[in-house]
Amino acid sequence: MNRVRAAKSALPAVVPLDRRYDPARLADEVHALRDHRWRAQRAYSQAGLAAPVEIDWRILPLRSPTGDPGRTDPGGAGLDPYRDTPLLARSPYLAELLSTIPAPLRAVRLMSLGPGAQVHEHRDGKCGYPWGVLRLHVPVITNPGAELVIESTPYHWDVGRLWFGDFDRPHYVRNTGPEPRVHLVIDCLVTRSLLDLFPEAYLDRLPWPDVLLATDPVPLRAADLAGLGCEFPVPADFSRWSEEDPLDEARPDVPGRIEVDQGRPVLVLAGDPTFALVHIGRSEFRLEGWTEERTLVVDTASPRPSVRFRVRDGRLLTEWVRPATIRHAVSEGALP
Repeated sequence: MNRVRAAKSALPAVVPLDRRYDPARLADEVHALRDHRWRAQRAYSQAGLAAPVEIDWRILPLRSPTGDPGRTDPGGAGLDPYRDTPLLARSPYLAELLSTIPAPLRAVRLMSLGPGAQVHEHRDGKCGYPWGVLRLHVPVITNPGAELVIESTPYHWDVGRLWFGDFDRPHYVRNTGPEPRVHLVIDCLVTRSLLDLFPEAYLDRLPWPDVLLATDPVPLRAADLAGLGCEFPVPADFSRWSEEDPLDEARPDVPGRIEVDQGRPVLVLAGDPTFALVHIGRSEFRLEGWTEERTLVVDTASPRPSVRFRVRDGRLLTEWVRPATIRHAVSEGALP
Protein backbone atom coordinates (compact mmCIF):
# COMPACT_ATOMS: atom_id res chain seq x y z
CA MET A 1 0.00 0.00 0.00
CA ASN A 2 1.43 3.39 -0.97
CA ARG A 3 1.56 6.34 1.41
CA VAL A 4 -1.61 8.01 0.10
CA ARG A 5 -3.73 4.88 0.49
CA ALA A 6 -2.24 4.21 3.92
CA ALA A 7 -3.32 7.69 5.04
CA LYS A 8 -6.81 7.21 3.62
CA SER A 9 -7.24 3.86 5.35
CA ALA A 10 -7.41 5.63 8.72
CA LEU A 11 -10.60 7.41 7.63
CA PRO A 12 -14.12 5.95 7.53
CA ALA A 13 -14.92 4.11 4.29
CA VAL A 14 -18.49 5.44 4.26
CA VAL A 15 -19.72 8.90 5.26
CA PRO A 16 -23.29 10.34 5.22
CA LEU A 17 -23.19 13.93 3.94
CA ASP A 18 -25.20 17.01 4.81
CA ARG A 19 -27.82 16.67 2.08
CA ARG A 20 -31.24 14.96 2.12
CA TYR A 21 -33.78 14.73 -0.67
CA ASP A 22 -37.42 13.69 -1.06
CA PRO A 23 -37.46 9.89 -1.60
CA ALA A 24 -40.93 9.89 -3.18
CA ARG A 25 -40.08 12.57 -5.76
CA LEU A 26 -36.84 10.80 -6.63
CA ALA A 27 -38.61 7.47 -7.11
CA ASP A 28 -41.37 9.06 -9.20
CA GLU A 29 -38.87 10.56 -11.64
CA VAL A 30 -36.89 7.33 -11.92
CA HIS A 31 -40.07 5.33 -12.59
CA ALA A 32 -41.00 7.85 -15.29
CA LEU A 33 -37.68 7.10 -17.02
CA ARG A 34 -38.29 3.34 -17.13
CA ASP A 35 -39.53 3.57 -20.73
CA HIS A 36 -36.03 4.56 -21.86
CA ARG A 37 -33.42 1.98 -22.70
CA TRP A 38 -31.17 1.25 -19.73
CA ARG A 39 -27.92 -0.06 -21.18
CA ALA A 40 -25.26 -2.31 -19.67
CA GLN A 41 -22.53 -0.73 -17.57
CA ARG A 42 -19.17 -0.21 -19.27
CA ALA A 43 -15.81 0.85 -17.88
CA TYR A 44 -13.49 3.42 -19.46
CA SER A 45 -9.72 3.83 -19.30
CA GLN A 46 -6.79 5.06 -21.37
CA ALA A 47 -7.37 1.95 -23.52
CA GLY A 48 -10.90 3.17 -24.35
CA LEU A 49 -14.32 1.67 -23.68
CA ALA A 50 -14.48 -1.80 -22.15
CA ALA A 51 -17.02 -4.41 -23.21
CA PRO A 52 -20.50 -4.19 -21.65
CA VAL A 53 -20.91 -6.19 -18.45
CA GLU A 54 -22.90 -9.41 -18.70
CA ILE A 55 -24.76 -9.14 -15.39
CA ASP A 56 -28.00 -7.22 -14.78
CA TRP A 57 -26.30 -3.88 -14.11
CA ARG A 58 -28.01 -1.19 -16.16
CA ILE A 59 -27.29 2.50 -16.55
CA LEU A 60 -29.22 5.60 -17.58
CA PRO A 61 -26.83 8.54 -17.98
CA LEU A 62 -27.99 12.03 -17.01
CA ARG A 63 -24.60 13.61 -17.70
CA SER A 64 -21.88 12.07 -19.87
CA PRO A 65 -19.09 12.88 -22.33
CA THR A 66 -20.68 15.14 -25.00
CA GLY A 67 -24.08 14.51 -23.38
CA ASP A 68 -24.40 11.19 -25.21
CA PRO A 69 -27.27 9.17 -23.65
CA GLY A 70 -25.61 5.98 -24.86
CA ARG A 71 -22.48 6.44 -22.75
CA THR A 72 -22.90 4.31 -19.63
CA ASP A 73 -19.25 4.65 -18.63
CA PRO A 74 -17.86 7.34 -16.30
CA GLY A 75 -15.66 8.87 -19.01
CA GLY A 76 -12.17 10.21 -18.52
CA ALA A 77 -9.40 12.25 -20.10
CA GLY A 78 -9.82 12.95 -23.80
CA LEU A 79 -11.33 15.39 -26.26
CA ASP A 80 -14.92 15.43 -25.01
CA PRO A 81 -16.35 17.68 -22.27
CA TYR A 82 -19.12 16.47 -19.98
CA ARG A 83 -22.62 17.73 -20.77
CA ASP A 84 -26.15 17.00 -19.60
CA THR A 85 -27.98 14.34 -21.60
CA PRO A 86 -31.51 15.03 -22.91
CA LEU A 87 -32.86 12.79 -20.14
CA LEU A 88 -32.01 15.32 -17.45
CA ALA A 89 -34.46 17.82 -18.97
CA ARG A 90 -37.21 15.25 -18.26
CA SER A 91 -36.18 15.04 -14.61
CA PRO A 92 -36.58 18.44 -12.92
CA TYR A 93 -36.18 17.16 -9.37
CA LEU A 94 -33.02 15.24 -10.24
CA ALA A 95 -31.72 18.40 -11.92
CA GLU A 96 -32.59 20.38 -8.80
CA LEU A 97 -30.73 17.83 -6.69
CA LEU A 98 -27.63 18.14 -8.86
CA SER A 99 -27.71 21.92 -8.50
CA THR A 100 -27.18 21.48 -4.74
CA ILE A 101 -23.82 19.74 -5.26
CA PRO A 102 -21.21 22.52 -4.80
CA ALA A 103 -18.65 21.18 -7.25
CA PRO A 104 -18.13 20.77 -11.02
CA LEU A 105 -19.93 17.62 -12.16
CA ARG A 106 -18.48 14.92 -14.35
CA ALA A 107 -20.56 11.81 -15.10
CA VAL A 108 -23.98 11.49 -13.46
CA ARG A 109 -25.73 8.13 -13.85
CA LEU A 110 -28.74 6.26 -12.60
CA MET A 111 -27.36 2.78 -11.89
CA SER A 112 -29.71 -0.17 -11.52
CA LEU A 113 -28.59 -3.53 -10.10
CA GLY A 114 -31.15 -6.24 -10.78
CA PRO A 115 -32.45 -8.86 -8.32
CA GLY A 116 -29.88 -11.59 -7.72
CA ALA A 117 -27.05 -9.62 -9.36
CA GLN A 118 -23.64 -9.11 -7.80
CA VAL A 119 -20.81 -6.95 -9.09
CA HIS A 120 -17.37 -8.54 -8.72
CA GLU A 121 -14.98 -7.05 -6.18
CA HIS A 122 -12.95 -4.22 -7.69
CA ARG A 123 -11.51 -0.77 -7.04
CA ASP A 124 -12.47 2.45 -8.82
CA GLY A 125 -8.97 3.61 -9.75
CA LYS A 126 -7.93 7.18 -8.94
CA CYS A 127 -11.26 7.90 -7.30
CA GLY A 128 -10.79 9.98 -4.16
CA TYR A 129 -9.57 13.29 -2.82
CA PRO A 130 -5.85 12.63 -3.59
CA TRP A 131 -6.73 12.60 -7.31
CA GLY A 132 -9.30 15.38 -7.25
CA VAL A 133 -12.57 13.47 -7.81
CA LEU A 134 -15.21 11.99 -5.51
CA ARG A 135 -17.98 9.52 -6.29
CA LEU A 136 -21.19 10.26 -4.40
CA HIS A 137 -24.41 8.22 -4.18
CA VAL A 138 -28.05 9.03 -3.54
CA PRO A 139 -30.04 5.79 -3.10
CA VAL A 140 -33.39 6.09 -4.89
CA ILE A 141 -34.89 2.59 -4.82
CA THR A 142 -33.53 -0.06 -2.48
CA ASN A 143 -34.42 -3.06 -0.34
CA PRO A 144 -32.89 -4.80 2.69
CA GLY A 145 -31.00 -7.21 0.42
CA ALA A 146 -29.16 -4.45 -1.45
CA GLU A 147 -25.72 -4.03 0.07
CA LEU A 148 -22.44 -2.32 -0.67
CA VAL A 149 -19.48 -4.25 0.75
CA ILE A 150 -16.23 -2.30 1.25
CA GLU A 151 -13.23 -4.24 2.55
CA SER A 152 -15.54 -7.04 3.77
CA THR A 153 -17.84 -4.69 5.71
CA PRO A 154 -21.46 -4.55 4.41
CA TYR A 155 -23.40 -1.28 4.27
CA HIS A 156 -27.03 -0.56 3.49
CA TRP A 157 -27.70 3.08 2.64
CA ASP A 158 -31.06 4.72 3.27
CA VAL A 159 -32.86 6.42 0.39
CA GLY A 160 -32.79 10.16 -0.17
CA ARG A 161 -29.46 10.74 1.60
CA LEU A 162 -26.24 11.88 -0.07
CA TRP A 163 -23.44 9.42 0.70
CA PHE A 164 -19.71 9.31 0.16
CA GLY A 165 -17.98 5.97 -0.26
CA ASP A 166 -14.24 5.42 -0.59
CA PHE A 167 -14.48 3.40 -3.78
CA ASP A 168 -10.72 3.36 -4.18
CA ARG A 169 -10.86 0.55 -1.62
CA PRO A 170 -11.80 -3.01 -2.68
CA HIS A 171 -15.59 -3.23 -2.82
CA TYR A 172 -18.52 -4.94 -4.47
CA VAL A 173 -22.29 -4.56 -4.65
CA ARG A 174 -24.93 -7.28 -4.33
CA ASN A 175 -28.70 -7.32 -4.52
CA THR A 176 -30.35 -10.37 -2.98
CA GLY A 177 -33.70 -8.60 -2.80
CA PRO A 178 -36.77 -8.92 -5.05
CA GLU A 179 -36.51 -5.59 -6.91
CA PRO A 180 -33.79 -3.54 -8.65
CA ARG A 181 -31.59 -1.35 -6.51
CA VAL A 182 -31.26 2.09 -8.15
CA HIS A 183 -28.75 4.72 -7.06
CA LEU A 184 -28.00 8.14 -8.48
CA VAL A 185 -24.20 8.14 -8.83
CA ILE A 186 -22.48 11.51 -9.07
CA ASP A 187 -18.84 11.98 -10.03
CA CYS A 188 -17.57 15.46 -9.20
CA LEU A 189 -14.38 17.39 -8.72
CA VAL A 190 -13.23 18.21 -5.19
CA THR A 191 -13.93 21.70 -3.86
CA ARG A 192 -13.76 23.17 -0.38
CA SER A 193 -17.53 23.77 -0.49
CA LEU A 194 -18.10 20.10 -1.28
CA LEU A 195 -15.91 19.02 1.62
CA ASP A 196 -17.95 21.26 3.92
CA LEU A 197 -20.78 18.72 3.49
CA PHE A 198 -18.69 16.17 5.39
CA PRO A 199 -18.94 15.86 9.18
CA GLU A 200 -16.49 18.00 11.12
CA ALA A 201 -15.01 14.91 12.76
CA TYR A 202 -14.08 13.55 9.31
CA LEU A 203 -12.52 16.83 8.19
CA ASP A 204 -10.48 17.04 11.39
CA ARG A 205 -8.76 13.78 10.41
CA LEU A 206 -8.40 14.57 6.71
CA PRO A 207 -4.74 14.87 5.57
CA TRP A 208 -5.26 18.22 3.85
CA PRO A 209 -1.89 18.31 2.00
CA ASP A 210 -3.12 15.22 0.09
CA VAL A 211 -6.37 16.86 -1.04
CA LEU A 212 -6.37 17.94 -4.69
CA LEU A 213 -8.82 20.83 -4.98
CA ALA A 214 -10.21 21.84 -8.36
CA THR A 215 -9.18 25.14 -9.95
CA ASP A 216 -11.72 27.05 -12.01
CA PRO A 217 -10.94 27.26 -15.75
CA VAL A 218 -9.40 30.54 -16.92
CA PRO A 219 -10.43 31.78 -20.39
CA LEU A 220 -7.71 32.27 -22.99
CA ARG A 221 -7.49 35.32 -25.22
CA ALA A 222 -6.88 34.91 -28.94
CA ALA A 223 -3.30 36.09 -28.45
CA ASP A 224 -2.79 33.47 -25.73
CA LEU A 225 -4.00 30.73 -28.07
CA ALA A 226 -1.74 31.92 -30.86
CA GLY A 227 1.25 31.80 -28.54
CA LEU A 228 0.77 28.12 -27.70
CA GLY A 229 2.09 26.84 -31.02
CA CYS A 230 5.02 24.56 -30.26
CA GLU A 231 6.32 21.04 -30.70
CA PHE A 232 7.91 18.99 -27.95
CA PRO A 233 8.63 15.43 -26.83
CA VAL A 234 6.07 14.07 -24.37
CA PRO A 235 6.95 11.56 -21.62
CA ALA A 236 5.23 8.33 -22.58
CA ASP A 237 3.59 7.87 -19.18
CA PHE A 238 1.97 11.30 -19.21
CA SER A 239 -0.80 10.09 -21.51
CA ARG A 240 -1.46 7.00 -19.35
CA TRP A 241 -3.96 8.83 -17.15
CA SER A 242 -5.72 5.75 -15.76
CA GLU A 243 -2.48 3.86 -15.05
CA GLU A 244 -1.82 3.18 -11.37
CA ASP A 245 1.58 1.52 -11.66
CA PRO A 246 4.62 3.65 -10.75
CA LEU A 247 5.69 6.08 -13.45
CA ASP A 248 8.35 4.66 -15.76
CA GLU A 249 10.74 7.31 -17.05
CA ALA A 250 12.56 4.71 -19.15
CA ARG A 251 9.79 4.58 -21.75
CA PRO A 252 10.72 6.59 -24.85
CA ASP A 253 9.10 9.99 -25.38
CA VAL A 254 6.46 10.45 -28.06
CA PRO A 255 6.26 13.46 -30.41
CA GLY A 256 3.72 16.08 -29.38
CA ARG A 257 2.42 19.45 -30.43
CA ILE A 258 -0.40 21.86 -29.61
CA GLU A 259 -3.03 22.77 -32.19
CA VAL A 260 -6.30 24.68 -31.89
CA ASP A 261 -9.70 23.24 -32.75
CA GLN A 262 -12.87 25.31 -32.39
CA GLY A 263 -11.18 27.79 -30.10
CA ARG A 264 -9.61 25.32 -27.70
CA PRO A 265 -6.05 23.99 -27.51
CA VAL A 266 -5.56 20.30 -28.24
CA LEU A 267 -2.58 18.11 -27.41
CA VAL A 268 -1.65 16.04 -30.46
CA LEU A 269 0.40 12.91 -29.71
CA ALA A 270 2.19 11.03 -32.50
CA GLY A 271 -0.07 12.77 -35.02
CA ASP A 272 -3.36 11.98 -33.24
CA PRO A 273 -5.47 14.63 -31.46
CA THR A 274 -5.61 13.07 -28.00
CA PHE A 275 -6.53 15.55 -25.27
CA ALA A 276 -8.32 18.88 -25.28
CA LEU A 277 -6.61 21.21 -22.82
CA VAL A 278 -8.37 23.29 -20.16
CA HIS A 279 -6.50 26.39 -18.97
CA ILE A 280 -6.39 26.76 -15.18
CA GLY A 281 -4.12 29.82 -15.08
CA ARG A 282 -0.45 30.77 -15.50
CA SER A 283 -0.17 28.77 -18.74
CA GLU A 284 -1.03 25.53 -16.91
CA PHE A 285 -3.55 23.13 -18.45
CA ARG A 286 -5.39 20.05 -17.26
CA LEU A 287 -6.75 17.41 -19.61
CA GLU A 288 -10.39 17.69 -20.69
CA GLY A 289 -12.54 15.23 -18.76
CA TRP A 290 -9.92 14.83 -16.05
CA THR A 291 -8.64 16.54 -12.91
CA GLU A 292 -5.44 18.32 -11.99
CA GLU A 293 -3.97 14.91 -11.25
CA ARG A 294 -1.94 15.66 -14.36
CA THR A 295 -1.26 19.00 -16.02
CA LEU A 296 1.18 20.62 -18.39
CA VAL A 297 2.71 24.10 -18.21
CA VAL A 298 3.54 25.63 -21.59
CA ASP A 299 6.27 28.27 -21.60
CA THR A 300 6.85 29.72 -25.06
CA ALA A 301 7.84 33.20 -23.89
CA SER A 302 11.22 32.46 -22.29
CA PRO A 303 14.53 32.32 -24.19
CA ARG A 304 14.43 28.55 -23.73
CA PRO A 305 10.85 27.46 -24.44
CA SER A 306 9.76 24.37 -22.53
CA VAL A 307 6.81 22.28 -21.41
CA ARG A 308 6.53 20.97 -17.85
CA PHE A 309 4.52 17.78 -17.36
CA ARG A 310 3.15 17.29 -13.85
CA VAL A 311 1.56 14.22 -12.25
CA ARG A 312 0.16 14.38 -8.71
CA ASP A 313 -0.57 11.66 -6.18
CA GLY A 314 -1.82 13.50 -3.15
CA ARG A 315 0.98 15.79 -2.00
CA LEU A 316 3.54 13.96 -4.16
CA LEU A 317 4.38 15.82 -7.37
CA THR A 318 6.37 14.28 -10.23
CA GLU A 319 7.53 16.69 -12.92
CA TRP A 320 9.24 16.24 -16.27
CA VAL A 321 10.62 19.15 -18.30
CA ARG A 322 11.03 18.94 -22.06
CA PRO A 323 12.36 21.55 -24.51
CA ALA A 324 9.86 23.06 -26.93
CA THR A 325 10.29 24.31 -30.49
CA ILE A 326 8.20 27.33 -31.41
CA ARG A 327 5.96 26.84 -34.43
CA HIS A 328 4.05 29.37 -36.48
CA ALA A 329 1.06 30.94 -34.76
CA VAL A 330 -1.63 28.39 -34.05
CA SER A 331 -4.67 28.82 -36.27
CA GLU A 332 -8.14 27.33 -36.42
CA GLY A 333 -8.60 24.23 -38.51
CA ALA A 334 -5.03 23.05 -38.05
CA LEU A 335 -6.02 19.60 -36.83
CA PRO A 336 -5.83 16.75 -39.32
